[in-house]
Amino acid sequence: MFFQHSSDIWRDFPELVPAALYAEGITPDADAGARIAAHAERAAARLAGASESDLPEIQAWRRTFARMGLKPTQYRCASEALLRRFRKEGALPRLHPLIDLCNAVSIAYAVPIAVFDVSRITSHVEVRYAAGDETYLTFGGATEQPPAGEVIFADAAGRAHARRWTNRQSGHSAVRDSTANVLIVAEALHDTAAADVEALVATLADELNTLWPVTPKSAILTPAAPRFEFPA
Repeated sequence: MFFQHSSDIWRDFPELVPAALYAEGITPDADAGARIAAHAERAAARLAGASESDLPEIQAWRRTFARMGLKPTQYRCASEALLRRFRKEGALPRLHPLIDLCNAVSIAYAVPIAVFDVSRITSHVEVRYAAGDETYLTFGGATEQPPAGEVIFADAAGRAHARRWTNRQSGHSAVRDSTANVLIVAEALHDTAAADVEALVATLADELNTLWPVTPKSAILTPAAPRFEFPA
């Protein structure tokens, strides 16, 4: 299997800094509470001095959404949506220890993080412009068809595993209690993205290694090395 961005995405968004991480042996019984709290404290400290919309990481995604023809206040990247909820409610809902951890790291760094159950992916995942014939399964069970030109996470079976780039993931490949092997993707476009994404990946790899008996494989992707390969 592999993960990559299409050449069109690299052409249109040359400032993109993506990272991919693969891990096997995830279980739903890990106690991530202390680590989640630590990352939430970092997010709270940042929000004490500014709203999420003021953060350079979020501003970069807002500009990107506007370039895609989306209203940034109607369609928010995943990290902005999480930060907004965290600011209003003081906490995020608990779903699964891996998802809770990734959400906490996402708000700490203000960078969108997507997590996919590898067993629900066919062949590969590519971030590309939709052809218009792909299908997307919502968490509520409804099927949607992204319009041609929308940026999606697509596999070889024509499934869209995320819509509007980092706006919303699909219920089809969402992590559940039976999930064991995962693909994790983080993407940023702000000025210090290269250093920040590198730090995020190192943090996440350390956390995974602490909470589960796993040795994650990871890479920062570039136009010259755009593909991340991982076991099927």
